[in-house]
Amino acid sequence: QVQLVESGGGSVQAGGSLKLSCKYPESVSYYCMGWFRQILGREREGLASRDQDGTRNYADSVKGRFTISRDNAENTLYLQMDSLKPEDTARYYCAAHPFVCDSDITRDTQFNTWGQGIQVTVSA
Repeated sequence: QVQLVESGGGSVQAGGSLKLSCKYPESVSYYCMGWFRQILGREREGLASRDQDGTRNYADSVKGRFTISRDNAENTLYLQMDSLKPEDTARYYCAAHPFVCDSDITRDTQFNTWGQGIQVTVSA
């Protein structure tokens, strides 16, 4: 049963912005939530994570361009993506787990709940 639902994807020109949203059930409290992406033919890549206490972790590939945030009142996780590049084109996924986030999102293997993903396409 899918518990995480992403929205906000689409197509944008290079240099533009998009904001992804991930709605999660009100009845579930995930301590760590994060965003991943997968480019066709490549392994899934961790981008950003956020603990319940507000601690945020970013992969070097998106640091300074992407911002993760969470609105517990709206049960929604966000990913603000600015200065988008064609190489950001991928399917983006929201994920969660009940433990403290690893300080390095790229090595955090604890995520056990995933959304279906949403496509983001950045044209040159």
